[in-house]
Amino acid sequence: MESSCDPEDKLDPRRWVALVILLAGAFLPPLDFFIVNVALPSIRDDLRASASTMQLIISGYATTYAVMLITGGRLGDLYGRRNVFLVGMVGFAAASAICGFAWSPSILIIGRVLQGFAAAVMAPQALASINAIFPEHEKSKALSFYALTFGLASMAGLFLGGVLIALDIFGLGWRAIFLINLPVIAIAAPSASIMLRETRSEHPSKLDLGGALLIALALFALIAPLIEGREQGWPVWLLSMLAASPLLFRLFWRFERNLEAAGGDPILAPSLLNVPGLKRGLIAALFFYSLAAFWLVFSVYEQSGLGRTPFQAGLAILPAAVGFVLGPFASERILSVFGRYSAAVGMGLQAVGLFATAVLISSDHAQFLFLPLFLIGAGQGIALPNLLKSVVQRVGKTQSGLASGLVNSMLQIGGAFAVAIVGGLFFSILGSATDVDSIGRAYSVAAIAIAICFLVAGWLSAGLPANNAAH
Repeated sequence: MESSCDPEDKLDPRRWVALVILLAGAFLPPLDFFIVNVALPSIRDDLRASASTMQLIISGYATTYAVMLITGGRLGDLYGRRNVFLVGMVGFAAASAICGFAWSPSILIIGRVLQGFAAAVMAPQALASINAIFPEHEKSKALSFYALTFGLASMAGLFLGGVLIALDIFGLGWRAIFLINLPVIAIAAPSASIMLRETRSEHPSKLDLGGALLIALALFALIAPLIEGREQGWPVWLLSMLAASPLLFRLFWRFERNLEAAGGDPILAPSLLNVPGLKRGLIAALFFYSLAAFWLVFSVYEQSGLGRTPFQAGLAILPAAVGFVLGPFASERILSVFGRYSAAVGMGLQAVGLFATAVLISSDHAQFLFLPLFLIGAGQGIALPNLLKSVVQRVGKTQSGLASGLVNSMLQIGGAFAVAIVGGLFFSILGSATDVDSIGRAYSVAAIAIAICFLVAGWLSAGLPANNAAH
């Protein structure tokens, strides 16, 4: 419940300018997820980074963002969304500077983790502020702009990464993909302090720092060995971490259950999982974001296999980004025809596109990838909003914020797992080979693995029971 405002406040003439600023904050986190993929081969060559480092650059960001997302939303409820939005923006700028000036792979990974943390503090304030500052008759339009922002961020990230590296501004090369955030935030942060009205919840949920720490440790103990184990030769310390992860997950679950029983506000309320279909929907979200691994392996194939420049690689991936932007426009039409199977239809399109890329690349017909890549992006644009809606609408309005945070966290965690597992599969098959046929073969296996993940996610989504949540 938001702090009470009179009608004049709700019709604040600055609200549309404030929306532009909020969308800048919503735009940066997905942009920095996508933009780094095109730059990975350049980063590898410049910093002499290993394959596991490339995976950690992606998964370190995604995991931190996932773990802190719900806590970030609660910080805004407690301390004011404008204040927390500004803190997140400044933190994101500082972390981007660390990434941009990183002199070693380790420093870059630390910067990416800090970026994920700052993104999780900043991003939830945008949606919560839109809900608070816009009256009901304008809220739908404002939220449409918010949804469109994510499609634009994917397209801009995949294209802009190649452009910035090709331009080589001031000789920065790949570093420009991170430093470009600084002038954007230098304009957006002061504007937010002036134009954005402060809002907060009248009954904010308490912070669950214990739960956030335990789930972070559990995920780190699981994901880090999956990424580092192959290159490190599976030393005892990595095997011990892997063995400890189930215990840490169990401790997290017990902590959350006890906290809820004591009347606290856990980041994952165990009772919420009793809602029919919610667990199935969250597992579908976990498999659904396996596409995160696609951007990694396709970029390596384009640049290391075909010898294309980052700019050419960005252009090659553009059909998928265009599909991601256009897909949501077909989402309502798909929904009217296929109903609760709409998300599964989108995932099916993605699987078809991935299988097609594997066939074309393995048969040396990579010049015909435009349509399969478009199907992958369009399927994502169709499936994502329908999956989110089918999961979040299973709970009542009082718990929709928590359910939304959970499904978004599961998406990010799924992305981190996919990069660790599918990326590990790709580099294991590739080994030390550098020829285009070997890279293409490794890509094809990885693409089939991702397609299977989409088929699993589609099956889970199609099997969701009819939605009977009270509203």
